[in-house]
Amino acid sequence: MPTCRRRRRIGYCLNEKKKRKLNFHLFEELCRKHGYEVAEIDLSRPISDQGPFDLIIHKLSDLIVESGHDIQSHHLIRSFQAYLETSTSTILLDPLPAMRTLLDRFDSYRLLHDLQSLYQADSRVFSPPYVELITSDQQEIRKLVRERRLTFPFICKTRVAHGSISHEMALIFNHEGLREVKPPCLLQSFINHNAVLFKVFVVGAEHFVVKRPSLKNFPFGESERKTIAFNSQDVSKPESCSHLSALDRAPSEVIRPSEDIIIQVVRGLQSALGMSLFGVDLIVDTRTGRCAVIDVNAFPGYEGVPELFPALLKHVGKLLEDQEHNVERESSSAETAPHLQSSCFDKSKDLVHDGACSHIARGSWAGESSSLKPLNSAMADSSFFN
Repeated sequence: MPTCRRRRRIGYCLNEKKKRKLNFHLFEELCRKHGYEVAEIDLSRPISDQGPFDLIIHKLSDLIVESGHDIQSHHLIRSFQAYLETSTSTILLDPLPAMRTLLDRFDSYRLLHDLQSLYQADSRVFSPPYVELITSDQQEIRKLVRERRLTFPFICKTRVAHGSISHEMALIFNHEGLREVKPPCLLQSFINHNAVLFKVFVVGAEHFVVKRPSLKNFPFGESERKTIAFNSQDVSKPESCSHLSALDRAPSEVIRPSEDIIIQVVRGLQSALGMSLFGVDLIVDTRTGRCAVIDVNAFPGYEGVPELFPALLKHVGKLLEDQEHNVERESSSAETAPHLQSSCFDKSKDLVHDGACSHIARGSWAGESSSLKPLNSAMADSSFFN
């Protein structure tokens, strides 16, 4: 006699701001129309009492950053990780260690630099040179800039890539301007790109490209210009109309990076991070026509992507279907040849490459919160300028 199949259950952990920004209630309604149960997870209560969950969607950036100095946030994150460790079949979008990597620009830019080895055969893609600053010593800063072959102007960014402070940036045109910088922060060679930014929003196997305004061109090399401090949201939001985006002369047409370049970048990041929901910022160098990867962020706002929720539902459905097939295969293999079962780690390699392995690429969270302390000290500062 056929058994009644349990409805799949999706949990989510998003703060109020994120839910409002995404209109997440529309995704809940869409899921329910397709037969899924949806429930918001209350992290102040035992998650095991609220489950079981087949899949969890989250953006716990606030808690991850705060867990380095706030004991309550630390306990909430540890409880969340403990639940995942005991509920091994729960799929997580996205893995906590990968989220942490993208919250720290030192870590995420190292990742972009490491991925350049994948692009060496394709000279059309690069990541601009950068320097991590943890000192105010001007001699040491100049030495680092020379060694890494940075060229003026520099764009200066906070180390932490979360919260309102992460949007506070500056353009530095000379060594005198470097005296104003307060570490920890990051310097990156500014690349002229005709004030056009291409934001690539990733949802599993799909991606969507949105064109945004960006910073105008500036003369190459050191100059006597004063440092320009700005908020990136004032420049690159869909509705932005900043004087910093106004080109001094009519630009030539900026051609969007080719689809094969975008796929190459997206697949490289998916393979490295095991993430399904992230954004990548691309620009096209006006001098060479090459595509520069300048930033990557976790679970962005997806502004300008009306297809977000259908794409997310499709991805969720595929993950759950793939998981069910994997369980059936493992069950069959266990009955016929137990000694030939593949390990979970071996299977995760292919899943990571497909950007569908968030339930496997969890990593250990225990003991990691202390490594977030540099981020918290950076968050405590209102500015990275003296």
